[in-house]
Amino acid sequence: MRQVMVRYRVRPDRAQENEQLVAAVYEELRASDPAGLSYATFKLEDGLSFVHVAETAEQNPLASLESFRSFQAGLPERCEEPPVVSELTAVGSFHMFGSDLR
Repeated sequence: MRQVMVRYRVRPDRAQENEQLVAAVYEELRASDPAGLSYATFKLEDGLSFVHVAETAEQNPLASLESFRSFQAGLPERCEEPPVVSELTAVGSFHMFGSDLR
């Protein structure tokens, strides 16, 4: 399993648009329920910074979603700080993400 964290900050006038695009991804995920994916998105307290955390099998199911492709297509223009992708290695966890946040 691959675990990654992606962090970026959007322009103030694009934050709501970004949230709507993220919400569309989760709608499609709930409808398609792809195997091999654990995924969460967080908005930080500044209201502009977003963190996505994903655990995927070898093939990332997000890439096959139309809503995710739409989200990614305009991301560079929405961003004030571009996405930074970090590989994660779990050291421990306790009851993390046991149910959907929304």
